[in-house]
Amino acid sequence: MSKRGTPYVWGGASPSGYDCSGLMLRAYQHGGIELPRTAREQYAAFDKKIAWKDLKPGDLVFFHNLGHVGMISRPGYMVHAPRTGDVVKEERLNAWRRNSFVGAVRPDPKGVRLWGKLKEQLSAPAPATLKATV
Repeated sequence: MSKRGTPYVWGGASPSGYDCSGLMLRAYQHGGIELPRTAREQYAAFDKKIAWKDLKPGDLVFFHNLGHVGMISRPGYMVHAPRTGDVVKEERLNAWRRNSFVGAVRPDPKGVRLWGKLKEQLSAPAPATLKATV
């Protein structure tokens, strides 16, 4: 919430500017939880999905075919970095948001461990290829 008023910057993840997923990345990092970089990766990193009716503060909410993410700040509201030319703000979850809602996750230590394992697998070197001899 302290980042409200910070400019939206595409690809941004610093106090000089945030995009939607960069804001979530830094918010959770501040709380000791590592998230992937993009909204799509953040959604995929957690198996347990949260329904619209079960949203709680801290849940990450995803919209527009996983092209946008925000965080529930209080019942009926989210904080997010909306778009170029705008700033980080808190916004009411209106009918338009409900119609574009894809799903939500509640990042937790168990999910973070699963993401860490996946990240390790993705960054591990490929196995050496076998060489055929004649």
